[in-house]
Amino acid sequence: MKKKPQPLGKLDHIGIAVRSIARARRFFEDVLGATPDFEVENEPAGWRLLALDLDGLSLELLEPFGKNSFLHKFLDQRGEGLHHLTFDVPAVRARIAELKQQGVRVVEEQEFSADSYQAFISPRSAHGILIQMGSGYPTLNSAPQWKKLRRKK
Repeated sequence: MKKKPQPLGKLDHIGIAVRSIARARRFFEDVLGATPDFEVENEPAGWRLLALDLDGLSLELLEPFGKNSFLHKFLDQRGEGLHHLTFDVPAVRARIAELKQQGVRVVEEQEFSADSYQAFISPRSAHGILIQMGSGYPTLNSAPQWKKLRRKK
């Protein structure tokens, strides 16, 4: 009997690609009751995000700007909607090795420091969903540098 794998990790946030944060936030705040948490703009990559808290669930609304944003292509091909799921994965490097042994396509591996690493499971392996995995890396919403940006409640 095949041994069931350990869960990948704790869900950190859900990324949602939108054409306009200003329009999308009205739905998430006024209809679903989400609370704005923080905003970030990454000019070199051509995206901005608004993080929302929905009763403990972190959502990221991702909007492209400029000419070179990967989000333009995503929105043109797939429209607005789910862009990625992000998991905080303990021992992420070991887990990536296991996934590769299972034939899972892992892409865009990045080391930020000895304790900080991220990679993505390709949508080709995950039924159309981009899955971001990280451990101790700067893009987790639970990371200290994001906490500094949070609005006072």
